[in-house]
Amino acid sequence: MFSKILIANRGEIALRVIRACKEMAIRTVAIYSEADRNSLHVRLADEAICVGGPKAEQSYLNIPAIVSAAEIADVDGIHPGYGFLSQNAHFAEICESCNITFIGPSAQTIRLLGDKLAAKDLMRKIGIPIIPGSMAAVKNKDDALKTARRIHYPIIIKAAAGGGGRGMRVCHNDVRLVSALTTCQVEAEANFGNSDVFVEKYLEEPRHIEFQILADRAGHTIHVGERDCTIQRRHQKLIEEAPSPAVDSKLRRKMGDLAVRAAKSAGYSTVGTVEFLLDRTGAFYFIEMNTRIQVEHPVTEMVTGIDLIKEQIRMAAGESLSMKQDDVVMEGWAIECRVNAEDPSNGFSPSPGRITFLHQPGGPGVRVDSYVFAGYDVPPYYDSLLAKLITKGDTRQDAIRVMQRALDEFIIEPLRTTLPLHRQIFADPTFWRGQLTTDYLERLLGNGE
Repeated sequence: MFSKILIANRGEIALRVIRACKEMAIRTVAIYSEADRNSLHVRLADEAICVGGPKAEQSYLNIPAIVSAAEIADVDGIHPGYGFLSQNAHFAEICESCNITFIGPSAQTIRLLGDKLAAKDLMRKIGIPIIPGSMAAVKNKDDALKTARRIHYPIIIKAAAGGGGRGMRVCHNDVRLVSALTTCQVEAEANFGNSDVFVEKYLEEPRHIEFQILADRAGHTIHVGERDCTIQRRHQKLIEEAPSPAVDSKLRRKMGDLAVRAAKSAGYSTVGTVEFLLDRTGAFYFIEMNTRIQVEHPVTEMVTGIDLIKEQIRMAAGESLSMKQDDVVMEGWAIECRVNAEDPSNGFSPSPGRITFLHQPGGPGVRVDSYVFAGYDVPPYYDSLLAKLITKGDTRQDAIRVMQRALDEFIIEPLRTTLPLHRQIFADPTFWRGQLTTDYLERLLGNGE
């Protein structure tokens, strides 16, 4: 087991890892930017090292500075959290070359699954359904148009190395495709250092279902159930729940078995997520595999009782999985709301600034993963996530009622946040019925988001 871990991240995920490490008797080292000098993860870690200026490229993406901090602190593991360098194969390689364990899959696996085209090709070869589209990067507009006409509109352009909704555009005709192609290529290059994009059939009104994978280095692989991540804004998740109201036990077994097959075929280890789109007929298609812990992992923890961060650390240390597939039991229902410093009434514009008053909800069935406090200055340089509010009940309706109560208790002043939007969603009869598709938010807001 590790004796000391450096956390190459910030915010709530850094705190989440610190808490797990404390319970495992592992010392922690926080890194921080100049903007995060007074952050909670800096205060609660055993050690803290400044790695650069406020912008992410100066600090949390500064590989030489982070590796130097790890060597100075004499750590034997680095936990990347999510975002930043968590899916950077080069970073994983450098960690290994310095005899520091990267707490995640191998660089080779990250590189394979980070290339969406290579991942799609692998899934096709092992019999997992994939969405029709190009199997190589489109070279020019004629190449893109040829593919679009073959699979028929609507289509979606995606960055081959992308994620988080960047480098993606939905197109319903040739004119839109030609104009969106260059935009996507520029975004892909700016965000991922790779301008390759591909064209794929756009599934209308699907659900987004993902399966949580656990895999040790000996190849023992299981899934611990699904999460429904259908409520999104511009391909970025806003609300997640486990289990999914659209997945019964038969479909869970089928999708779960294929998710395990996908992970094994890629030589996967530690925790990861296999993501699918599920259409109205019950057909489903592989879209990607995320090679890290997910933002929404708490809903799985709430219904399974499995601490995913601890399992991730144990497996990265070379320990074997402590459970078999039949040991996994999902009990009750959990829902997570992402509370962001954004103003939904003004196009979700960012809302950084000082929090003068904060009251976080509590009581039975409520969990809050956050890093903010009264007097904290939310910086403008990073992701807008302030907190994750998770509730659990015996049934989906119970979890919703607890969430409604918790949302009413949650106060963050004076920043604009997504809390009012969440209250609106949880009062909506369509949400209560679980009749959700990925365009739910757009329809709820009358195409005005």
